[in-house]
Amino acid sequence: MSETNQDLPETTVETSPVVAESKPTKTPSAASVQDFDWDSVGKKSSSYSASERTRLESLYEKSLSSITEHEVVDGTIVALTSKDAVVNIGYKSDGIVPLSELRYNPDIKVGDHLEVYIESKEDKGGQLLLSHKKARSLKSWDRVNDALENDEIIKGYVKCRTKGGLIVDVFGIEAFLPGSQIDVKPIRDYDVYVGKSMEFKVVKINKEFKNVVVSHKALIEEELEAQKTEIISKLEKGQVLEGTVKNITSYGVFIDLGGVDGLIHITDLSWGRINHPEEIVKLDEKIQVVILDFDEGKKRIALGLKQLTAHPWDNVDANLKEGDKVKGKVVVIADYGAFVEITPGFEGLVHVSEMSWSQHLRSAQDFLKVGDEVECVILSLDREERKMSLGIKQLMTDPWSDIEIKYPVNSRHNAKVRNFTNFGVFVELEEGVDGLIHISDLSWSKKIKHPSEFTKVGESIEVVVLEIDKENRRLSLGHKQLEENPWDVFETIFSEGSVHQGTIININDKGGVVTLPYGVEGFAPTKHLAKADGTQAKAEEALDFKVIEFSKENKKIIVSHSRTHEAEKAGKESREESKEKGGDETKKAVKKIKDNLEKSTLGDLSVLSNLKNEMEQNEKKAATKKKDDSEA
Repeated sequence: MSETNQDLPETTVETSPVVAESKPTKTPSAASVQDFDWDSVGKKSSSYSASERTRLESLYEKSLSSITEHEVVDGTIVALTSKDAVVNIGYKSDGIVPLSELRYNPDIKVGDHLEVYIESKEDKGGQLLLSHKKARSLKSWDRVNDALENDEIIKGYVKCRTKGGLIVDVFGIEAFLPGSQIDVKPIRDYDVYVGKSMEFKVVKINKEFKNVVVSHKALIEEELEAQKTEIISKLEKGQVLEGTVKNITSYGVFIDLGGVDGLIHITDLSWGRINHPEEIVKLDEKIQVVILDFDEGKKRIALGLKQLTAHPWDNVDANLKEGDKVKGKVVVIADYGAFVEITPGFEGLVHVSEMSWSQHLRSAQDFLKVGDEVECVILSLDREERKMSLGIKQLMTDPWSDIEIKYPVNSRHNAKVRNFTNFGVFVELEEGVDGLIHISDLSWSKKIKHPSEFTKVGESIEVVVLEIDKENRRLSLGHKQLEENPWDVFETIFSEGSVHQGTIININDKGGVVTLPYGVEGFAPTKHLAKADGTQAKAEEALDFKVIEFSKENKKIIVSHSRTHEAEKAGKESREESKEKGGDETKKAVKKIKDNLEKSTLGDLSVLSNLKNEMEQNEKKAATKKKDDSEA
């Protein structure tokens, strides 16, 4: 190899295009190879000398920036294509940034400064690669915090819609724009903002979760604040303005008066009653309103719509008076009554007590419902206070006007049990006609402690009219009067001294309650419950009882068991005494007969016959008396 180099010529010889016949060549020396200018190969000859070339290269290097990959530098947009922006960062070649990273600023143009992140000094094609998105991201949190502290207005690009608002690209960070912060007026369609660039203010930062909340509404409010102050300073009560319906709620309507909002409360929309403001106005509708009141401090404006028309009470017929009949529609119902609208804004109250002649207070919903068309009678009319009372029952016949004819005393009727009290049962004969059955008039024979023992609410019961109090609308009724008073019959059956079989159903300190025949109850004092063997009678025992007291007026029967065996004992003693007495009389009679037989003759036999008859009669009387004693 060295030999070959020694044979090379010292200077370069231009090769001929024609291939010559091969001849042996000389190899150049090592010194000549070292001095050869390899940079000039394939290039045009240069007129610069080596020293001049070095000086120029040094000047060129100084004109270029020294850059390092993965750092952020400032650049200038020198050209824009359909897809990229060409950025000069002072390097020997320009870099490119995709326009997709610049969507947040649609006004970008040549000459604008741009921060870029150096991805690579050159790619496979020798191209300098830059990223504006990464540059923004690296410095975004510092910028966002500075924007919040300095109350700075920043630009952002609306990327997409999300629940409750929009996602905005701010300095490469995804920030949240709540729907309530888009505009001062409610936004019904968020999609119209997607893809647009807008100005914002940073209102909240959560550094822990790296959440940013921005607001576009804050910018508008600042502008409107000055307008509001100016507008409110020119407002006057009673002033009529034109406004636009901005928002409708259940309680009222917000009106845009041209930079400042006012509220028409639902009660100031119409003289008549309405269920929702949508019945009167529509969104974006232009209407005339009157200023009712305003607060400069709080910047609240109260507006009215109904005040632009005369009050309906001012147009009421002057000839309308109490007792007149009117027709209207039920607009409101409460427990105590119903409001009936005769004309919009002109209405009256029908109290529940004026809906029916019934004395049972019920809810108005039992008689009417909203929307019913009804005819009423004017009960009272106060034009100054703008109040009117109406009645419905006055159009129906008062059942008490002819109560004596329809329900005369002693007449029988069927009634419905309404409710109980401790002293009786209230029943209803018809709507508006009630009566009372006193507890003492329920039964002749049973002692009733509470009416619920005798009947039930809602059941039908037959009654007799006992007394009529038309002035106080009261009827005294009876149920036991449907039958004859059994105590008239009981008086003959349960006469004092009579004995009847009964069952003890209850015993207390004073005595026992005894059921007697025909469902009658009697009372036996404790001392009268003693039995013949000296023991005391117990509950549920069936024994004979003797009536010792009967009171028809008080419906009371006092009985005694001890009197039955005492009477039996006395009867036995009486029979024995009678027997002994009868034996003595017989002995005397026999002796007398013997004496007479000894003295008499045949003609005296008639005297003996009379004596025999007298003895037989005495025996019959004794037998009869014995029988009576045993029955007693």
